[in-house]
This record gives sequence, structure tokens and C-alpha cells, in this order.
Amino acid sequence: MSLTRRTAAAIILASGLPLCAQAQAPVVSLRIGSLIPKNSLYHQQLLELGEAWRAAQGGGAKFVVFTDGSQGGEAELARRMRIGQLQGALLSVVGLREIEPSISALQNLPMLFRSWEEVDYVRDKMRPAIEQKFLDKGFVVLGWGDAGWVRFFSKAPAFRPDDFKGMKFFAWGSEPEQQAIMKSLGYTPVPLETADILPSIQTGMINVVPSTPYFALASQVFSTALNMLEINWAPIVGALVVTRKAWDGLSPAGQAALRSAGDRAGVQMRLKARAEVDEAVEAMKKRGLVVNRPSPEQMREWNQLADKLYPRIRGTMVPADTFDEVFKHLMAFRAGRGG
Repeated sequence: MSLTRRTAAAIILASGLPLCAQAQAPVVSLRIGSLIPKNSLYHQQLLELGEAWRAAQGGGAKFVVFTDGSQGGEAELARRMRIGQLQGALLSVVGLREIEPSISALQNLPMLFRSWEEVDYVRDKMRPAIEQKFLDKGFVVLGWGDAGWVRFFSKAPAFRPDDFKGMKFFAWGSEPEQQAIMKSLGYTPVPLETADILPSIQTGMINVVPSTPYFALASQVFSTALNMLEINWAPIVGALVVTRKAWDGLSPAGQAALRSAGDRAGVQMRLKARAEVDEAVEAMKKRGLVVNRPSPEQMREWNQLADKLYPRIRGTMVPADTFDEVFKHLMAFRAGRGG
């Protein structure tokens, strides 16, 4: 082959290499798991986030959301992310604590928070440090959401802590510390996964479900457990996370779009979920739900129970230093508001 022909062939090959590499580049996919119901407000927010990311990432990027616990419970979702079967998940604290235990301080302190303003203040104060801990564990936090206050849905009416001692509670299977505390106080937890709640309450395996009104309506739990105790036991706090490996595989434009869309989705989830609590309760009342409101004396009993729980929770369900930090921020917020 002459020099001219060899040079021409080399030019053709060199110019073709980037085209081949571009053609063979793998399509970037984000597979997101969650327990959220299909077509719920949370699902819609994830789909909107996915569209914004796909447009920025380009290259035929794929965004798939698995709803209704189809990929398993929250502990299983965390495991699937670690082994690469999922690239992300929208989780409550139940699943997030499988990655970073300190997050449990935002959800596992019953009767502590009096308002969403208190929850937001404490979360915002702790957010930078918590997100860094997640990053150190190999996960990127994209946005923070919540799902309402936990109320107690039961088959029989109940107003006081002692009223529940003969009942069988749904409990997360991945929280043995909580089960041990409940048993020590005379309650009966039954460890299950979310998918087991409805059939279990229908068959009598359990007869109390701690749940947000939105979930009780969406899952139809209330149709069997027609009594709701109206106390704000604890907030359900959650976050959307993706693995650091998946994050590092995105283009800079894709990362920027995902970060921005994640923040927007978190804000919308919080606003809409809080607004829909009362709507969910009203919808259930029209279909037979009975709302049981504790008297001031009965509320004192619930607060006394919470006071008994805190020393047991500190250092077990919630790391001691994080427990103390929550109380520090909360007291500062209340002092600023005059008590």
C-alpha cells in the first residue's frame, strides 16, 4: 500500500473511531424503586423528575419507576441499590436508616414535633451533615419529602395508650429495636412488610396499623380498620436517593438536571402531601371512618408514654449524638418562637 493510500486509510479509521464509540455507548438507565402507590402524587412527581432528567441527559436515557413495593420492602430496596439492581429509590426513614442510621432521628421520636415548621427547621439544620454521611456511604440525596403524620388505624375504638395493649400492631420487619421496645411496654408488634398490611388486617393477623391518612386511603386499610386516633404520633419523612455509582455515570448536564428536579420534586411532595391529609380524612369519613379525638387527660397519657420511650430510643433506634442534636435544634426553634 502506498504512503498516500495508507495515510488516507489511517485518516478514515481515525475519524471513524469516535463515531463507533458514540454508537456503541451504553444507554444510561435509572431504575427507581419505592413503596408509593402507582399514580399517586409521589409517583407523578417522580415521573416529572424523570422527564426533566432524560431531556438533559439525552442519548436515549431511560427512567423507570417501580411502584407499590414491586421490588420488595424498603430494606430490600436499599439492598438492591447496593448490588446494582436499582440505581435509586424513594424511601422513608425505614429504608434510609439501612444506609445511614442517623436519619432515624427525623421520624422515630414520637410526639416530639408539634408542627411541620418544627420538622422543616430541624431537617434543614441537619441536612448538610446527613447528606454528607449518605455520600460517604455511596449515595446521593436528591430531594427530601414527607407523607403526613402517623395516626393509629384500628378495628376497635381506642383513645388511651392502655387501650391498645390488647391489640396486635403492624411493625416494620426491619426494625427489631422498635419491636423490643414495644414488647417491653406491654404492646404486641407483628413484624411484616408493607405489602402484607392489607391482607393481615383483613384476616385479623393484626388489628392496628400506624399509618398516614393518605396511605390508609390509598391502600384501603381504613376499610377494615375503621377507627382513627387523631394524634400526630410522628412524621413520615423520606428522601429520594441514587447510588454514587449511578450519579458518576451521568453527564454534567444530567447531574444538574437531576439535582434541580429532585429539589423541586421534594418541595412538591411536601406541600401536596400535607395539603391532602385533611382531604384524605374527609374522604374516609364519608365511607365510614370514625375519628377518635383524645381528651386533654388522654393526651397527657400519650405524652407521658413518649417521655418513657425517649431514653429507650436514644442509643438504640436513634444514635445518641443525633438524638441530642435534634433536641438542641428543636429547643432553639421553640425559644425563638417564644416557647
